[in-house]
Amino acid sequence: MTVTQNSSTEVEKKEDLVTITIDGVEVSVPKGTLVIRAAELIGIDIPRFCDHPLLDPVGACRQCMVEIPDMGNGRGFPKPQASCTITVMPGMKVETQQTSARAEKAQKGVMELLLINHPLDCPICDKGGECPLQNQSLSHGAGESRYDGVKRIYPKPINLSAQVLLDRERCVLCARCTRFSEQIAGDPFIKLVERGALQQVGIYERQPLESYWSGNVIQICPVGALTSADYRFRARPFDLVSVPSVAEHDSSGSAIRVDYRRGTVMRRLAGDDPEVNEEWISDKDRFAFRYGRGEDRLTTPLVRDGDVLRPASWPEAIDAAVEGLRKAGNSVGVLTGGRLPVEDAYGYSKFARAVLGTNDIDFRARPYGSNGNGAEEADFLAAAVAGTGRGVTFSDLENASAVLMAGFEPEDEGGIVFLRLRKAFRKTGLKSFQLAAYLSDGAAKMGATLVPTVPGDEANVLAELPAGIELDEKSVIIVGERLALVPGALTAALELSGRTGARLAWIPRRAGERGAVEAGCLPNLLPYGRPLADPSARVDVAAVWGTGSLPSEPGRDAEEILIAASGGQLEALVVGGVQPSDFRDPSIVRVGLENAGFVVSLEARASEVTERADVVLPVALLEERSGSFINWEGRERPFPVVIKKPNAMSDLRVLAALADGLGTDLGVRTTEQARAELAELGAWEGERAAAPQAAAGNPESVDGSNAVLSTWRLHLDDARVLEGEATLIRTARRAVARLSARTAAGAAITDQVVVSTDRGAVTFEAEIVDDMVDGVIWLPTRAISDRGPGGLAVSEHLAVSSGELVRIEGVVRIEGAQA
Repeated sequence: MTVTQNSSTEVEKKEDLVTITIDGVEVSVPKGTLVIRAAELIGIDIPRFCDHPLLDPVGACRQCMVEIPDMGNGRGFPKPQASCTITVMPGMKVETQQTSARAEKAQKGVMELLLINHPLDCPICDKGGECPLQNQSLSHGAGESRYDGVKRIYPKPINLSAQVLLDRERCVLCARCTRFSEQIAGDPFIKLVERGALQQVGIYERQPLESYWSGNVIQICPVGALTSADYRFRARPFDLVSVPSVAEHDSSGSAIRVDYRRGTVMRRLAGDDPEVNEEWISDKDRFAFRYGRGEDRLTTPLVRDGDVLRPASWPEAIDAAVEGLRKAGNSVGVLTGGRLPVEDAYGYSKFARAVLGTNDIDFRARPYGSNGNGAEEADFLAAAVAGTGRGVTFSDLENASAVLMAGFEPEDEGGIVFLRLRKAFRKTGLKSFQLAAYLSDGAAKMGATLVPTVPGDEANVLAELPAGIELDEKSVIIVGERLALVPGALTAALELSGRTGARLAWIPRRAGERGAVEAGCLPNLLPYGRPLADPSARVDVAAVWGTGSLPSEPGRDAEEILIAASGGQLEALVVGGVQPSDFRDPSIVRVGLENAGFVVSLEARASEVTERADVVLPVALLEERSGSFINWEGRERPFPVVIKKPNAMSDLRVLAALADGLGTDLGVRTTEQARAELAELGAWEGERAAAPQAAAGNPESVDGSNAVLSTWRLHLDDARVLEGEATLIRTARRAVARLSARTAAGAAITDQVVVSTDRGAVTFEAEIVDDMVDGVIWLPTRAISDRGPGGLAVSEHLAVSSGELVRIEGVVRIEGAQA
């Protein structure tokens, strides 16, 4: 963009630029730019309330009035106009409040009208101190009000949802909230209702505001009309200390701002990062931050004394852990989980190989394969993900010619990925396709086309796509972590990418999974894509680590580690943030932990793992440590310490202490040291690991009494991070089983369905879906239930995952009974 001011210098005018004059300053901007945006480029601040750069212009508040004496054709507007709705024209002349008395008078008049019914309750309003209305009434309004009538009063607040509260008398009807819900989130459950002086924000009686993104309307509300139920009257902006950070609840790496007071986080807001999350975050990222405040928070080490875990000092606990690990030698398995910053994951990878001398390490605390299929995902990650740097980006998704999704639900599992794909659909008509048993809610909101697929048949569908799906070099194939459950599916996805030239993007659910891959937390992989089987790769890593040699025998994956521990083949386990219920069959985890000879647990909260551990070493919460996530793009997302606590112990620092006790210097004990060593290693430049060559399988055969299970985790579900978040949990979607009318009729299912295996049974409300594939039933993996944690968990009750057979039968609803 080119700016000139009363200069005779010739400026090259590009074909797509339009030159206008604002307050005597000439500015060249792209065709289609709004006048208010052009003014911003030369530092002219025009007051506004309804305008938002990521929402469609609406001109609702009329605060941004400017005078336009010349539209570029020698004719101007007779009255001031809203600068947020008018696009630039060649030769246009604009006068803002800085040079036009008429524009200034119009702005002050609008401000006076907006304040007539406003309660002026700034001292008690949550927005006070950071309120655009407050700021602009001082800078662009009159010094005194001429209104002496009775202000309009409404009962307050009213609940738009359990989380979002509305004070109607504060509202200036800017329509930011309604436009966000309709345009960005695709959840148009709030509207401006009534007309004239009675107009107000309202909700549909039969459809309350149920959205994963509702908290964003609170942040963009310019007047404090919308507030958070959890934050209301809790703090004032000038009481808070703000720290930029990164969200930890999905793999997008969204920028956030954390506000704390007296050592306690009070709220989170969306950060501004145009390349990642723009200005939006999910409600989970915004509100789920109290998970470390409960009575289960670990603050002191614990050592097993007989059948009891007793408190111990750090030296005593480290010595006990060292003694147990020393006895085990290299017969140790390491389970890291997928929630760690990359620096801590790197610490586990180095600790396993350089200190313990084992390749039995895996971060995958989730279903990732069955019937010996677990190695396919590890080979896929080594060949196509690790060490590849930044690949497909959010921008690439927006500009793609087509997007094909397999094993992936965009809204539940993708976070910000969903918003960017929906934005592309609205702006450019992006064509997207979803391989699934039915078109999910998120996919429907981004205009996706369903490719009907029985779970377990994805590999065959990817090998021979239906007519009408055309992929090219600008297309993107998104594979989710669930695709690893299908034999041959990841192999087929790689082959499809090779045939069509489409780029491949692996998008896991958890924030730390891509970083764990890069750190080498897999049994076949060293840091940054170095194949364990390559001797030169092992020598390369050993040289940086300063060790003589590294173990060369491929290790066991997570389930194999646990099975080996339960059978006495492993003498010890080192476990990070892992929960048994995260696995396909939690009993494998529990039996492995109980039968392992020695268990060291690094955890922030008491859990099923710590209950079975011999030594528990408490680690800091994410807000108490610094680190980095690597998001699904391969983009590093560093974050600083938010709450500074003396002697906060990160996983990396604990592992360094254990290494010292075992007589080996880990070489890294701080975030900065780990980053420096990772940078020294760099990406692997040698021969990459071979791509997987797994054969495709076929889906299970069904009859009327059984069905193939389709399941994934909802964005808000029975996760431990939501414990204590009562208000947020109330916004979770209702747990239902989805199936086709034909499948329901075949099993005599009406209101409810009982789903069972040889392990157990669980009952859900039944919902008929028109486009559902016959012979398939969809269940939420870990639905929230009034029965408490695990009440409706597929893993706990059925011990199966997507693609496996389950028995189904209908039940008659008994009046007054609960599901």
